Amino acid sequence: MFLPHSDKEVSEILQSLGLSSLEDLFSHIDPSLLEPPKNLPEPKSEEELRRYFKELASLNRPLVYFAGGGAYDRIIPSAIWQILSRGEFLTAYTPYQAEASQGTLQALFEYQTLICELTGMDCANASMYDGGSALAEAVLMARAIKGRGKRVVLTEGINPLYRQVVQTYLFGYKDEIQVVSLTEEGTTDLDRLEELLKDGECHALAVQQPNFFGFLEPLKEISHLAKKYEVPLVVVADPIALSILKPPGSFGADIVVGEGQQMGAFLNFGGPYVGFFATKMEYVRKMPGRLVGLAEDIEGKRAFTLVLQTREQHIRRERATSNICTNQNLIALANLLYMVLLGREGMREVAIQSLSKAMYLKEKLLNLGFEIPFSGKHLWEFPVKHPKAQELHQKLIEEGFLFGIKLDRFGYKDQLLIAVTEKRTKEEMDQLVERLRYNISHEGTSSSTSR
Repeated sequence: MFLPHSDKEVSEILQSLGLSSLEDLFSHIDPSLLEPPKNLPEPKSEEELRRYFKELASLNRPLVYFAGGGAYDRIIPSAIWQILSRGEFLTAYTPYQAEASQGTLQALFEYQTLICELTGMDCANASMYDGGSALAEAVLMARAIKGRGKRVVLTEGINPLYRQVVQTYLFGYKDEIQVVSLTEEGTTDLDRLEELLKDGECHALAVQQPNFFGFLEPLKEISHLAKKYEVPLVVVADPIALSILKPPGSFGADIVVGEGQQMGAFLNFGGPYVGFFATKMEYVRKMPGRLVGLAEDIEGKRAFTLVLQTREQHIRRERATSNICTNQNLIALANLLYMVLLGREGMREVAIQSLSKAMYLKEKLLNLGFEIPFSGKHLWEFPVKHPKAQELHQKLIEEGFLFGIKLDRFGYKDQLLIAVTEKRTKEEMDQLVERLRYNISHEGTSSSTSR
């Protein structure tokens, strides 16, 4: 432990506070929390620690991923993290001093520009914590735009984990959250949606495209209802899907958010990830987070700087658009490099390959007796149903495959959510199918046979 203060300094601090000891200074804290931890192991040398952590890492089981649900195993160009490992990026802190941070600020400005192109919106901020918090912040922003109403409408097709984040954010506001059910196509029930919008009490409507189950929502019709009843529309978008779908901005979305992990970030056991956030220019002053703008210095030269910093740390709390205090600078720059290195056609190729491979695997699974519980159109993610879904999921993990996400935790019995990315090979998919065929045909027997 390192204590920066000398005994003399500690004595002077205590005297100025009218205290006689450090114990008095910390007397308001539960004594049990001040007790030193017991049974700590002996200190280790650098080499011993290195070996210890290598042993821990060796316990991780390598898996071939056929799962998504918001985090995807995609190909990451080597150049991305080679560039980001440069000290200028890796160690950069908040660029408050614009004169010393032009490189970082310019990179973030370019990031914002490409997010706008991807989403079809007018302006974007310099990123959010992740997709879930980006959605929650968007709902609060829609609340400020609308200015009245005590109801938020979320579609059942929004990632259920994101819905939980929204619920947490809105807890203090006591707003009502209504979830619109899905049709047999796996998309939003438009009739039910209109029922919830028409009384004028809704201040935000959010939909995911494609939705959590992979199906393509009728965004045109949903946008029409939002405009008809003057409810701000928030779209949670998949950035890779945006390379082949019409951008939400073309449908009149007011706010577009999403998770950027797919664009150059590793799975990392769940984080750190990065959320993107874009909106219309008319709402820019209500947008949370940081915004990098292009200006001129006193010599008339191009200069980048943070603008419209309406956050708690800069202005009075009651006037702040949000209490978010930072962004995900490094991961946002990974997104920028991904979009620049692949380009428009490269990202389209990623999407097309993912879709093609998903269709291949889907046909194989249907031939094995799996069912698709919905009839709508999907991209590279889709749910499957099988009476032995839970058992097969566990057996496949033992054999080196993460075969989907178990949906029973979200109330969908005997279902798994499958995702296929451009990284998966035909050989991996064929191996998966063979292991499934074996386990289905040898129900009740051990699945430890080597692949």
